[in-house]
Amino acid sequence: MSTPGRGLHGHVLESLGPAITAGEYPPGSVLRTDELAHRFEVSRSVMREAVRVLESMHLVESRRRVGVTVLPASEWNVYDPQVIRWRLAGADRPRQLRSLTVLRSAVEPVAAGLAAQHATAEQCAELTECALGMVATSRGHQLEKYLVHDIAFHRVILNASGNEMFARLGDVVAEVLTGRTRHEVMFWDPDPAAVTLHVQVAEAVREGKAARAEELTREIAVGALQELDILAPPPPASGG
Repeated sequence: MSTPGRGLHGHVLESLGPAITAGEYPPGSVLRTDELAHRFEVSRSVMREAVRVLESMHLVESRRRVGVTVLPASEWNVYDPQVIRWRLAGADRPRQLRSLTVLRSAVEPVAAGLAAQHATAEQCAELTECALGMVATSRGHQLEKYLVHDIAFHRVILNASGNEMFARLGDVVAEVLTGRTRHEVMFWDPDPAAVTLHVQVAEAVREGKAARAEELTREIAVGALQELDILAPPPPASGG
């Protein structure tokens, strides 16, 4: 997964990336590096570096004598954390959040069941610590502090599953949870039932109860989808 660097080309990316993912440059649009360098007041080498990062995300394709062509969304690396962040910052946020939450609901319950079978003593202790941290910060409008524990909790679950493919989704889940908080798609205080479920998942993993860990994590996912129905409802279906 790509991680844009800091500095001048990072500044360009933070403007150009969201514009592409928001559809300001439709698929097939041709971007000229010289024009972009002039617009952003950077050197052509800086602009080329920014383009290389966008190419690694499959947002654009660069060809000699053609220029930099914007690719359709079907080509994008939708698992890239930065692409997720840009999309969550745009007008398509509700659909993107829903898509990612459905992905989580398909993966994380299975990961929790596997974690109950494979987690080390250290991972169990870390999971319990994260859950207790979530409890401690679940009141008093401490969403940023709560977010730190929430992200850590889900990373441990994915890593403790013992499945390397699940573990690589840690950055994706982190972006979803961060996006929900930063874009105010959460209540001021987390749902107490959801916080309790996280504590119970930690207990189930520690006790090696795979079926219970999977069931409880599925309840967390269902609750997250229900929150989206309230805070980021899908657009109404168009009439036929």
